[in-house]
Amino acid sequence: MNQLDKYLGLFEASGGTDADYLRRHFSRFIETKERLLSHWDRGQGNQLLDIGAHWLHQSLLYAIDGFEVTALDLPTTFDLPNVRALADAHAIRLLTNADLEHPLALRALADDSFDLVLFTEIIEHIAFNPVAMWREIYRVLKPGGRIVITTPNYYALRGLLRHALRFLSGHGGGVDIRSILREHTYAHHWKEYSRGELMGYFSELSADFICMHSAHIEEYQKKEMWKIAGKIVLGIEHAIPALRPDLYMEIELVHKDKGIVVEPHW
Repeated sequence: MNQLDKYLGLFEASGGTDADYLRRHFSRFIETKERLLSHWDRGQGNQLLDIGAHWLHQSLLYAIDGFEVTALDLPTTFDLPNVRALADAHAIRLLTNADLEHPLALRALADDSFDLVLFTEIIEHIAFNPVAMWREIYRVLKPGGRIVITTPNYYALRGLLRHALRFLSGHGGGVDIRSILREHTYAHHWKEYSRGELMGYFSELSADFICMHSAHIEEYQKKEMWKIAGKIVLGIEHAIPALRPDLYMEIELVHKDKGIVVEPHW
């Protein structure tokens, strides 16, 4: 039995999960955790907040490794009996928040509660002004704590090719019409970022945030069979990191002097 099968078994014991999603993203979860722990000393703390935890696919990895995990997501996932059973079985605290523009669940947490915040594959889905949310994350994160970001790279070669084809065929840019009409709000990638943009995003929020580590990541899910064109794209991505499909970044809250300085306005 391989690592993924054993991991799936933990979910099956609590009533099951979206196994197809877990299979597609398991490599990303593992690589993100390994990369983070190569930079993070357990002595720095083990209080972890997973924002956008969905079915706890990533939260559980940390919980079984000794972290004290608090997970936050929408009621559509956290009201499921299998998710609640898994959380109970592994001492994962669940926080339900229907609208992160109004982060009521975060407001109930004490100041300086967490050492690490996972914000993985979330930032590209945000379709609201996020300043109130970041103000609460700043408040509950300890000085010296880190926010871990993973997100698609706007300058990924495959994305640039896709955008160019849409442009040349007269289908515009941004989110396509079928997706806008047929998918829920948080299903879309409303905004994808470059590495420089992400660094600017957090420095704009507060001078207390510093980028400690960042990387352009190759395809998480290695596929055995690629068509010739796909192999060429993979080869170019391997040779030129800036064109790789994914970004990884650790943002450290080095101190709490300035606070969140952005005030949204009309």
